[in-house]
Amino acid sequence: MRSDNVKTGAQQAPHRSLFNALGFTQEEMKKPMVGIVSSYNEIVPGHMNLDKIVNAVKLGVAEAGGVPVVFPAIAVCDGIAMGHVGMKYSLVTRDLIADSTECMALAHQFDALVMVPNCDKNVPGLLMAAARLNLPTVFVSGGPMLAGHVKGHKTSLSSMFEAVGAQAAGKMSDEDVLEFEQKACPTCGSCSGMYTANSMNCLTEALGMGLRGNGTIPAVYSDRIRLAKHAGMAVMDMLNKGITARDILTKEAIINALTVDMALGCSTNSMLHLPAIAHEIGFDFDIAFANEISEKTPNLCHLAPAGPTYMEDLNEAGGVYAVMKQLADAGLINTELMTVSGKTVGENIKDAKNLDPEVIRPMDNPYTKTGGLAVLKGNLAPDGSVVKRSAVVPEMLVHEGPARVFNSEEDAIAAIKGGKIVAGDVVVIRYEGPKGGPGMREMLNPTSAIAGMGLGSSVALITDGRFSGASRGASIGHISPEAAVGGPIAFVEEGDIISIDIPNYKLDVKVSEEVLAERKANWKPVEKEVSGYLARYREMTTSGNRGAVMKRPGEN
Repeated sequence: MRSDNVKTGAQQAPHRSLFNALGFTQEEMKKPMVGIVSSYNEIVPGHMNLDKIVNAVKLGVAEAGGVPVVFPAIAVCDGIAMGHVGMKYSLVTRDLIADSTECMALAHQFDALVMVPNCDKNVPGLLMAAARLNLPTVFVSGGPMLAGHVKGHKTSLSSMFEAVGAQAAGKMSDEDVLEFEQKACPTCGSCSGMYTANSMNCLTEALGMGLRGNGTIPAVYSDRIRLAKHAGMAVMDMLNKGITARDILTKEAIINALTVDMALGCSTNSMLHLPAIAHEIGFDFDIAFANEISEKTPNLCHLAPAGPTYMEDLNEAGGVYAVMKQLADAGLINTELMTVSGKTVGENIKDAKNLDPEVIRPMDNPYTKTGGLAVLKGNLAPDGSVVKRSAVVPEMLVHEGPARVFNSEEDAIAAIKGGKIVAGDVVVIRYEGPKGGPGMREMLNPTSAIAGMGLGSSVALITDGRFSGASRGASIGHISPEAAVGGPIAFVEEGDIISIDIPNYKLDVKVSEEVLAERKANWKPVEKEVSGYLARYREMTTSGNRGAVMKRPGEN
């Protein structure tokens, strides 16, 4: 056992004295030591129940013969951080989570790990750590929130943000907004649509790193407690069988996850996180590869914000495994890959059934024949950009319009809410990328304001920042290279015609190369004052198309 390095032998007597201080028994000294990485805190609604999940995991580990030991991971609530300086500190925590988990796991020589995350950056950060550490590792999240109910309709956080835009446009009363405010988020858990947290938790199942139901069982269901106990048992089974994280987190597993992502209609943020996880296993993930997967993978689910169904509905319809079974029957995913259950993907999903063909469409009746995400390239995004195609209304799949240019999210929101954006416009928000922000803020406030003001089917928004999974509409993010490093988005001027062609994966500004070159020669970057961790992050981060990962020594 790895933990023998701190428990066994004459040289370890001082170490054992410290374990005695922790209350370890002699019997526990002889057992495997399993780290439970708890993301519990009292500021994130998706994490307020994780103490219950952690306790259940501990019972499962102990029942299976291990010694569970809890240590923490940080977590940011993207909703609370949205629309102010706090959002600069969201994506950047992904690397802090991975790094701090690596430090704790190796400093204390754990034999195995159970990761207990839930919200946006926790799951990818801990997946990065799992790949890096290569220990027996199982994921069990806190589960999704139940949908809210307002005026007889299910609703969620994205509806809440859009209500603010509707109020600004005079389309919703203060009383109606207050009702949304009180009812949109009715329980603990990750917000109830197919936003980033739920996207990544679903992808733990697709990757093979989480047990069945990890992505969809609601936070308030007792099934979630049972799942956590089984996760504790499963990690001990992995340890006994010698199965480690990199036996599961392979290039083929990441391709499986991308395929499932397309069918589910996941958040565009998965196109930051899958490349980052791939980076940890040495897989150079080109985001343009998503288009090849998309062309052959139909979009089977339209969960909020793309449609009227929610995570609880996906769970009742058969969950992620039901989606994977349909994809497997069509030959679209690799069923021979190992998973944390100790069984292959194929063995796990063989009995899965689609119990609601409206929530999970059958392969012969998809929402669209192509997947939920698309990567666009062109003279405006030579290295790529990402759009959640499944959340774009048909009339905006192809669009041309004049650029309305802003160098920050705040300036754009002021213009939108001030009635200065009109039908046909393309809102350009730049200097919000990984370096330019820094921190690559999500643009949920601008997209929600546009939707709430009734412009969602006539106005596009493009940025070198990123979008919340709760965003919908023609919202194109991750434009690379970003403005801060001299990407072409830096040279767009007010009134330039922007051409968007999602079916053909194109994003262009209708300005000649000669004019763009002239503008570049006269360009001076917008520099934002930062200090502390953000200053270090700005120096070390890569571009959005590479997952905004932190550079390793020697990397460009």
